[in-house]
Amino acid sequence: MATIMYFRFHKEISAALIILFLLVIFFYFIYTPLFFISIILLLFTFYFFRDPERTVPIGEDILVSPADGIITNITELKEGKKNYTKVSIFLSVFNVHIQRLPISGEISKIDYFEGKFINATLDKASEENERLKLTIKSGNNIIHVTQIAGLIARRIICNVKLKDKINQGDRYGIIKFGSRVDIEFPNNFNLLVNVGQQCIGGETIIAQELKTIKSAKRNFKKI
Repeated sequence: MATIMYFRFHKEISAALIILFLLVIFFYFIYTPLFFISIILLLFTFYFFRDPERTVPIGEDILVSPADGIITNITELKEGKKNYTKVSIFLSVFNVHIQRLPISGEISKIDYFEGKFINATLDKASEENERLKLTIKSGNNIIHVTQIAGLIARRIICNVKLKDKINQGDRYGIIKFGSRVDIEFPNNFNLLVNVGQQCIGGETIIAQELKTIKSAKRNFKKI
């Protein structure tokens, strides 16, 4: 049976395409070098806003990566009486920039912080840069996922709302043109990744609950 291939792009591509198509037409008649530059920008826009399907491992005992990119920092935090681990994932302009939900549950809190646009690889970007933080309640666990703007990124888009019921691996947002995503989880989860590791959003398992660490069977879903 033949497999049908198709390409999917994030809806945020629309405005950029309209502007670039107009520039391509304009420069075609005005100035050839700028015409070719606008063609390159148009092709890069398609590449940047690509939205590939992912095979997501499903389970309330695991956290899947919320983003594509490289792990730049892993730090230990204190939240109330609980110890948390924070994993920071840096997205270059060449990574898929669509964010995915690490676990199923409910959005219990959304916090937006205005801030700077310093290098997103720096740990202080978690506190100083513009960012949007989701708090997810999944059973007895509280998970935080934060979209952080970077040097080039200037727009954070989040498509979930307070009290939304969410599904693991679903798309929930995008950060335009270079950024970072942090995921924070309690210490009843065992960390399964390392600094320098490349992650695939919705596929790489970031952590697994200690009580289920020996479980072998896992269901997967294409999303």
